[in-house]
Amino acid sequence: MTYVNISVENIESSDKGKPIKLIKFSGQLDESNVDESAKKIYKLVEENPEKLSLIFDFSDLDYMNSKSIGYLTDWYGRITGKDGKIVIAKAKENIRDILDVVGLTQLIHCYPSVEEAKLAIMTK
Repeated sequence: MTYVNISVENIESSDKGKPIKLIKFSGQLDESNVDESAKKIYKLVEENPEKLSLIFDFSDLDYMNSKSIGYLTDWYGRITGKDGKIVIAKAKENIRDILDVVGLTQLIHCYPSVEEAKLAIMTK
């Protein structure tokens, strides 16, 4: 089984009705772990049904398979459908290339730093 670690951090927001979570991925998302990993994100979405914003920190994510891209697309739909936002920060070049090829960067904005991603979430 390939290693992946997912950590979740609450981000301080001036609007208490709009929770922001920083989700940091480390390792590789592949067939051996993607379904179990996705359950953690779905639980977070269920616990915060309205106006949730997620910042995915991909700085330590080395690989993602097509199934993980499908999950990312589904999370985007669920979150934006409930007035939330989703952005990606610090994706490595190989991850960014995958997201570009499948067209996800047209929906989910990518930022070079977590700070820029936070600013984008808080000002839009």
